[in-house]
Amino acid sequence: MRRQQLRAPHAGSPAETLRNLLAVQSQEFPYARWTLAQRCQPHAGVTAADVEQAVADGAILRTHILRPTWHFVHRDDLGWLMGLSADRLHQGNKGMYRQTGLDQEVAARSGNVLARAVEGGAHKTREELAAILGAAGLPSKGLPFIYQLMHAEISRILVSGAPVRSSGGALKQTYALFDERITGSTGGPLTGTDREQALGQLALRYFASRGPATVKDCAAWSGLTMKDVKLGLEVARELAPGTLGSATFDGLEFHLASEEVEGLSGPPHEAALPRVDLIQCYDEYVMGYSQSRHYLGGTAPYLSTDNSPLHVVLVDGRLAGWWRHGFINGVCELDIRMDRPTTPDEDIALDAEVARYGSFLGLPTKRA
Repeated sequence: MRRQQLRAPHAGSPAETLRNLLAVQSQEFPYARWTLAQRCQPHAGVTAADVEQAVADGAILRTHILRPTWHFVHRDDLGWLMGLSADRLHQGNKGMYRQTGLDQEVAARSGNVLARAVEGGAHKTREELAAILGAAGLPSKGLPFIYQLMHAEISRILVSGAPVRSSGGALKQTYALFDERITGSTGGPLTGTDREQALGQLALRYFASRGPATVKDCAAWSGLTMKDVKLGLEVARELAPGTLGSATFDGLEFHLASEEVEGLSGPPHEAALPRVDLIQCYDEYVMGYSQSRHYLGGTAPYLSTDNSPLHVVLVDGRLAGWWRHGFINGVCELDIRMDRPTTPDEDIALDAEVARYGSFLGLPTKRA
């Protein structure tokens, strides 16, 4: 939790949080704002609007990268990350490209239409781009439309623009021209030494921010092969000697920041009071791992009976319940379901976290 900045030392801004974590899963855009804000220094009072502004300014970008799924990525990192993973993303999407009729000719046509539509800072919503593609005789609905947008993102044509709000107040992403938001991108897949250096950077940033973690954890998170992750670890040790260390327990080798290795064998730190964290269902604290996720005490994201994901309650770092919110008459009501009855001290900690979430939203907040 300390390495992920859910505990001190915290980040000074949402962009700093993202630089530490490298990429943050963000299918649920409103909740992903909280992922960044809750890792910032408490006195900074980072709000949802602050994160939205960083996205509008282009310091934080939201696009399909890594596995692929939606991620927040810092603009300084997206170019090389795309160079490292774009080919694998296209390869993984090949079946859907065939199914939706997105061959090379259609991809080139739609890419040109989309680039012209957003050039010059003319950021557009998904609905606006659908209308433009439809007018050009290209798919504008369903999966064929969605995969045109994703193909354009992976091909460095589109990236997130400044978010806007609908007439009803819902937050909506826009799309911008990649080259107008990212400078210095190579424009193609990384090869040779450049690729090895990128693998080293990814391994260094992943294990320093999420360790202790395994090679398999990193491979699942990044979408890379275990062979690539192992090569990345070798390069990371050359790029930053002594930064990463390793430890073995339960028959598995874990990699982490070297300064944390000694603490693994010591007694756990006992806080005077329990600490409760409300994290979103795709938070990196749970989604940053696969092989070792069970150490957190449960599985996430958890799907409710209506198959919608519930967010995660942590008590002293372990999964202890689920939550989601709703809005009634300008008040945010949090439906919180614990796996067991809470103690009085845990109730105090839970109320404090609910209040912190309300400050982030800028709304009165209460438990339902």
